[in-house]
Amino acid sequence: MGLYRFLVDRWGALNYKRAFADPAYGRPDREAFPGAMRTWVPREDQRRLAAYTLFAAYGHNQAWEVAATQDHTDSSARREFGDPAMLVAAITSHMLGREQTITVPGAEDAEQSDGKSAPPEAVHAATVQDGLRAWARAEQFAMRMQQNERKAVLAGDGVYTLAWDGAKKRPRLSVVDPGFYFPDLPDNSGDSSDFPDRVHFAWEIEADPAVPGSKPKLRRLTYELGPIGTATASDVSGERPARSPTYADDGLTPLLIPGDVYDPDTGQISRMYAWNDEPSTVTCYLTEAEWDLDDIKADQDVHTLDYRYATFLTRGDGQVLQHLDLMHDFVPVIHIPNSIPEDGHWGESSLATLLQLFDELQGTDTDSSKASATTGAPMIGVINPNAKDSRRGEKKKMYIEPGLMIEMSQGGNLVTVDTSPQLRELREKTAELQDRLSLNARMPAVALGTLDPTKAPSGFSIQLSYGPMDPLMDSMHLPRDHKYALFLKMVQRLYKAGQHPDWTGPVVEAQLMWGTYKPTDKAATLEMVRGAIKDGAMSLETGVRLLSEVGFPIDDIGEEINRIQSRQFEQAKFLADATGDSGAVGDFLGIDIDSDPEPPTVVLPPAVPGGEDDSEDPAADPSQITRGNE
Repeated sequence: MGLYRFLVDRWGALNYKRAFADPAYGRPDREAFPGAMRTWVPREDQRRLAAYTLFAAYGHNQAWEVAATQDHTDSSARREFGDPAMLVAAITSHMLGREQTITVPGAEDAEQSDGKSAPPEAVHAATVQDGLRAWARAEQFAMRMQQNERKAVLAGDGVYTLAWDGAKKRPRLSVVDPGFYFPDLPDNSGDSSDFPDRVHFAWEIEADPAVPGSKPKLRRLTYELGPIGTATASDVSGERPARSPTYADDGLTPLLIPGDVYDPDTGQISRMYAWNDEPSTVTCYLTEAEWDLDDIKADQDVHTLDYRYATFLTRGDGQVLQHLDLMHDFVPVIHIPNSIPEDGHWGESSLATLLQLFDELQGTDTDSSKASATTGAPMIGVINPNAKDSRRGEKKKMYIEPGLMIEMSQGGNLVTVDTSPQLRELREKTAELQDRLSLNARMPAVALGTLDPTKAPSGFSIQLSYGPMDPLMDSMHLPRDHKYALFLKMVQRLYKAGQHPDWTGPVVEAQLMWGTYKPTDKAATLEMVRGAIKDGAMSLETGVRLLSEVGFPIDDIGEEINRIQSRQFEQAKFLADATGDSGAVGDFLGIDIDSDPEPPTVVLPPAVPGGEDDSEDPAADPSQITRGNE
């Protein structure tokens, strides 16, 4: 009865689709999901790939094609009005917020002091923050993040890759479709709290019809961590490109990469990376190769392909991509789950538990479309018509159109069928389903843009209506915060691995700050910040940050604080009275103030005759004084 196995996993909500979970085999239908059922696809990944295809079909208004394959019927008349795509776009935009900002803790200390007397850690944090933001602009990170996050919300998973570009002197960012992503998880069980040490990206390449004898191929790109080995060099002298070990002049001693150290006691080679405190014995290797599909055996999958039949590709700089040492000890792949993973790795699509609702909506929309046709062109019955074909003497076919006059026999009548009540019921059913969709998706009508502006409640009520979204956004941000922090750390490491002259010092923690998704009352926020700062209940830094979050055009918080302080002469006067330090006042106003000059040395005047000390003055001797009248 039902599935031969009761399957409960990340994609169990799709089991009601017979094409997704065939009752006889419990696997996706090969006809509906051919890409997921390739022989080289591991069995544990078949449901995942089929789910990606199904979610993409709903996101692109192509669910009718899956239905046609499942039911073997013509479903082209099925109406799909973009509800899944609208929901994905709404969730993605609200999750990202109005803007995203790369921040490094401690950088604001250097910004507010303009570098004067700032601790070295703060200066370094500000330098790294400026460098990361410049890299994000050069790599169009905001756009690529939108691409990847839409994939994550729609399919449940998103994937970034990073690679050092020696020509551009910066790490390059790529967004990869999760359907190409095959991590080598422990025992292929899908249960891993740590990122795997070996990751594959695989896809098929069609045969080129312009090249005689061309065959379809499978291309696989592999990142894997392994022990540091001896130096290798590209060898293109053979029939297939490869990498070969390099030896000293004696032809027996393998050479090491400059900087590596061999330990004869352990037999290991260690390397000091710029971001580690101790030498490491691990590095990341890159392999990219192609196989003819005919050479892949039935018992092989993407994890166990035979390198004897592989053709290794060559990079633009001439390096053969066969176990190429990338000179860093991490896999430059970042997997973004859409939700908190239940099994340690895979995320869940935001559409997974809503597909049946979308099916109901599409069915109701299809019925409404048919009903509206009969309402707009009503069905009319004519009793005892008199119109006949003049040539054949037969009853003439009549077509209802504006201005038509029907001549009928005595006792004739017209009967119309009013289908508008049924159409009204269908529309009410659609509204009910949309309300249920909003409830189950935890997206209020105001967030989906379906709220009638003329019926909008007060601003406070609108704020409260966003309440169900708060836990949704928190649960989506939680698995992403750590991933993007690791992502920004990898960018710093790649800069240091590429020996970029502007990237010195240690690798520091960096964060991606999400923008607000709620509508805000700028005037109320401004008044609240003004009063809190005046009463001493809030710092100027916190106040400016709040104003920036609600949409005030503040590009740089530290610079804005400096501008505000440079005009607060009354506060500067209080600071001068409290400290007596003109240098502190100058730092507060952001101007140079010369220190007060040293007061002149006090020179006492000569003693006055008759004073207390005139006994010490020789001129005070009476015998030395000449009377004026003498």
